[in-house]
Amino acid sequence: MEKRRRKRKIKIKRVLLAVFILLILSGGVILLINKGKKLVINKNTMYLASDTNIVKLYILDEEDNLKEEKELNRGTKVTSYNESIEKEEKKYTKIEYEKNNYYVDSKSLVKDIKDSVQEKEKYVRTSVTVYENEQDSKIASFIKKGNKLDVIGYDKLLEDGNVNMYKIKYDSIEGWVYAKYLVDDEESALANYNENSVYDTHKDRKYKGRELYGGKASTLDYYPYERVEFEDNKLLKNAKSMYLNAGTIGSIDSYLKIAKENGVNAIVVDIKDGALAYSSDVAKEISPTAYNTAINDNDTYKAAIDKIKDAGIYAIGRIVVFNDVHYGKDHPEDCISSTASSRLWPSAYSRGAWYYNVELAKEAVEKMGFNEIQFDYVRFPEDAYNMSIKGNTDFKNKYDEEKAEAVQNFLFYATDQIHKVGAYLSVDVFGECSGEYVTAYGQYWPAISNIVDAISSMPYTDHFGRTIDTWTNAYQTVYNWAKGAATRQTEIPTPAVARTWITAYDTPYWKPTVVYGASKIEDQVRALYDAGLDGGFITWNSASSLAKYEQIKSAFAKNYG
Repeated sequence: MEKRRRKRKIKIKRVLLAVFILLILSGGVILLINKGKKLVINKNTMYLASDTNIVKLYILDEEDNLKEEKELNRGTKVTSYNESIEKEEKKYTKIEYEKNNYYVDSKSLVKDIKDSVQEKEKYVRTSVTVYENEQDSKIASFIKKGNKLDVIGYDKLLEDGNVNMYKIKYDSIEGWVYAKYLVDDEESALANYNENSVYDTHKDRKYKGRELYGGKASTLDYYPYERVEFEDNKLLKNAKSMYLNAGTIGSIDSYLKIAKENGVNAIVVDIKDGALAYSSDVAKEISPTAYNTAINDNDTYKAAIDKIKDAGIYAIGRIVVFNDVHYGKDHPEDCISSTASSRLWPSAYSRGAWYYNVELAKEAVEKMGFNEIQFDYVRFPEDAYNMSIKGNTDFKNKYDEEKAEAVQNFLFYATDQIHKVGAYLSVDVFGECSGEYVTAYGQYWPAISNIVDAISSMPYTDHFGRTIDTWTNAYQTVYNWAKGAATRQTEIPTPAVARTWITAYDTPYWKPTVVYGASKIEDQVRALYDAGLDGGFITWNSASSLAKYEQIKSAFAKNYG
């Protein structure tokens, strides 16, 4: 009998030991047997939660008061026990993190990491695109600065505990917005960024003489934005670039010979300029008229881009955005309607045009391998002023934006989406943008440069007027212009790389009289650097003349830095 009793005790101990081990591994309730007494310790895996990105951890000081000891990002996994204290009518639970014990507000502990985000409302600081879902670039709506949003979900937490995208509801609108454009209170949302008097610098600027109807600088966003840097795709910050139109792809080896032998480190290649450079699946779905214009077959085009990259040259894909007759024919509902112009021009207000061009860009990065996308014609048409002063114009302004607001808002959207596929975004602007006013077609240098990765202006020497010779002394013309552009770069907290288009054709374009050889190229580039624009250059020759590149090739080999 005694022997049987001992065996049963041993069996019970083994069972208890197994349960003990199981509970330790599962993080549940542990039963400790100590002289017939049971001590219950509740041990659970929990996650830190908050309505901000961080959670404060405390310890007890010598006087038994809570002392702030550490901050952790919400979403951090911790171990909690059933031991708690109350301080100032607030309950704090004991936790363990990295083998140290702390106390944390009991409301900051949740069982499911999905519950770690506790904010219920946010306010729009920078007008936001609302996406249909958190996966792609489909647009559901748009909400302007200052509005309150109800938070009904989120996609993921970033490493610092901040949310990437919130799922929100606003009136009848439901969708997803980027968290970086939101703040916690209405006052912050309505405020304008004015550190170092940034907002004061811009708010009263306007064209002297008359209203241009391009928008007010005071309505634009000047908040600093964190610059991305992709580990496997470094942004080119000092470019020596040549431009190739889509028709040159079959002769890529000849251009690459010049490029490799003379220090060219970037090549801009057309993706869409009127016709498409290749048969895009995006165009097939959205703009069949454009799809039927493809100049090259896809394999030939891809092989050319591969050769550029294999040569160690940075590949930039150029897309003409809103000046698009083919998309306009397929989507007249997205085009400006005006008795002041017969042009078929998709409006920069049109979210359909936004989506189409961004999808083309993302496709080009993913299928063709571009390092960067360059958007040209990111504006309203040149005759926007006449359209604005004539009564019979419908700009298709669904969200009540000014022209410059629409341009900036489009670039917020485009930059976010192109960054998602690991590429950079540059944008072309007119040389006029170096002035201290918002242009009639909606371009304002500081509002654009503060968002995109590179800004490429076009101060072609024969584009400053026909009555005065501005093309013979190329250095002086570019230098005079570049001083203003360099000043614009200093007026915002996070300017883009200023990579400038220069004249690489004989001037003036309407009656060539001055040959632009290597020395004229050198003059323009030296002028840029002397004025403070050190992001490099791109040579503009619309024909991409191989003979012209042979003529000017030595200018690429110079050291201008």
